[in-house]
Amino acid sequence: MYTLVSAPVLGFDLTRMGGGPATAEVLLHALRLTAPALAIMAEHLLADDARAELWLEVETAAARMPTVSRGLDPAVTSRDDPTGDPPAPRAGESNAALLRALQLAPIGTVDALLRLVRYDILAWTWSGTGLAASQEPLASQATALLCDAAVAAYLRDVLSPRTRRRLAAPWISAQRRLPELPPIDLGPHQLAVTALLERLRTVSSTDAQRLTIASDEARAREGVAWAGAVHAASWAAHISDRIRVAASGQLLLVQALDHDVITLADRAGGVWNMLSGAVQAVVVRDLLDEATTHRLLAPVIGALGPAWLM
Repeated sequence: MYTLVSAPVLGFDLTRMGGGPATAEVLLHALRLTAPALAIMAEHLLADDARAELWLEVETAAARMPTVSRGLDPAVTSRDDPTGDPPAPRAGESNAALLRALQLAPIGTVDALLRLVRYDILAWTWSGTGLAASQEPLASQATALLCDAAVAAYLRDVLSPRTRRRLAAPWISAQRRLPELPPIDLGPHQLAVTALLERLRTVSSTDAQRLTIASDEARAREGVAWAGAVHAASWAAHISDRIRVAASGQLLLVQALDHDVITLADRAGGVWNMLSGAVQAVVVRDLLDEATTHRLLAPVIGALGPAWLM
């Protein structure tokens, strides 16, 4: 469910979580790690017994966290309800409360996040393929430290503060000793991507209202065609070897929306999808046909103006 290719899905979850921007920060660092960092990170990993204790709470907290795939109630799974419809309200539970829960429920899971870190972001630390794939001890320990930090942020709303701090502390300490990271790579259209993100960091309430209206209109007008345009942009990122570039753009978008001006309900209702598609389109703008580019960028240009599009 979470991969670098499907970073817009990850971003959609993170932009609706209290710990989403912090998770994005950990992953943005992870995307830029180099081999010399592994030994430093490994030195800071908690002892096995301490990690085992903390991960017992992680597993308990993750089980309490509802996801779209298993319904709003952790006891209700998609296998129990083959229609995929959300569970009916329980006695005394308002429709508003259910809607709020649905807005917050992530599509992915903790396991999906860990697979993303281990096998996608840190794919370069593995040798061999299939069942024969393995990591050197230092790489394995560095990966474990990074997973601790990522899950501490991802589960911020359901973990105890003490467990969060203990999981995150080794990564914070290691960062102070890591070699300087290379700049975030946003590809050949970095100026335009950066300008759009900066525009979104400083949106006004009027801008937010326009974005919501543009999102509603685009969804009603474009429908399946819009989804096809997003797929085309994702495919262009894949064939041009810009998957990590595009993923970085999505994670930075999560951080750019770390404010209350664009509400959670609006992000969940379509604004995230519209903005995510625009970021994806700008990253591969030179590879898309005119119709696809227009479909993905026109709603945002209509709402925010064209000044950011360099």
